[in-house]
Amino acid sequence: MSVSDYFSTFCSNLRMSSDTVSTIQYRYHQITKRINLDYRNSSSETAYSLYVGSYGRGTEIWTSDIDMIVQLPYETYAKFNAYSSNGQSALLQEVKGVLQKTYSTSFVKGDGQVIGINFTDGINFEIVPAFINKDDSYTYPDSNDGGSWKTTDPRKEIAAMNTRNSNTNKNLKRLCRMARAWKEKCNVSMSGILIDTLAYKFIGDWEYKDKSYLYYDFMSRDFFEYLKNIDTSQSYWLAPGSNRYVWKSGSFQSKAKTAYDNAVAAISYENDNKSYSAKQKWREIYGTKFPD
Repeated sequence: MSVSDYFSTFCSNLRMSSDTVSTIQYRYHQITKRINLDYRNSSSETAYSLYVGSYGRGTEIWTSDIDMIVQLPYETYAKFNAYSSNGQSALLQEVKGVLQKTYSTSFVKGDGQVIGINFTDGINFEIVPAFINKDDSYTYPDSNDGGSWKTTDPRKEIAAMNTRNSNTNKNLKRLCRMARAWKEKCNVSMSGILIDTLAYKFIGDWEYKDKSYLYYDFMSRDFFEYLKNIDTSQSYWLAPGSNRYVWKSGSFQSKAKTAYDNAVAAISYENDNKSYSAKQKWREIYGTKFPD
């Protein structure tokens, strides 16, 4: 097997199985239908909902949660916006109650912005009730600190990621998934949107962005070099497309340095035809989904 084969297999191993994807689609349709029945007297399984987060951007791996927006009618916004205090919390509680008719374990998550449904097979859904704005962005409730309305524009982020992925021979989304495997294996303090934002910035200027799997050893090395050299005082970046602030949750530079050193070692082993040793180094970075 060649470097190209290893990374091609690795990237395939990171994807959800077709059975898992079918299960996700079924649940997404059931959640959408439940909300539409109660809020619009409609049994549509597809209208007024949107995959967001990593799954919506197409950068998820097998462990990712499924984030979705359910779009509620404007009169629901008007009703809860008129509350004298924390209508946002009341809205989340109401939507939770609606979802409990189908999924009894639905709960408001600790971040006070989403409703969670944790399924016994390990697939977890996070549901954001929201209202569409004239510019196609969404207003959603934040029940923290007495309650407020926030804005998010996932469609612009999805479009930006799709465009750059097309312009980089599909390398962007594969890099995002590989970086998530590194995050899982090495317990790196980075959110999914931060990984996607930094991968988006990196690959725009990467000299081999038009190449494919044969260059993924270099792509790994160069991305970790990019990450380790980011100024540790920088605390936020602007998301692709939407330009929303993406805050860091902790430092990732030292773990990126370790990954960079391992990538350099792996490439050196590969050049010496020590492919077993090379693969062990890649597995130190990426975990057991990398072929041995």
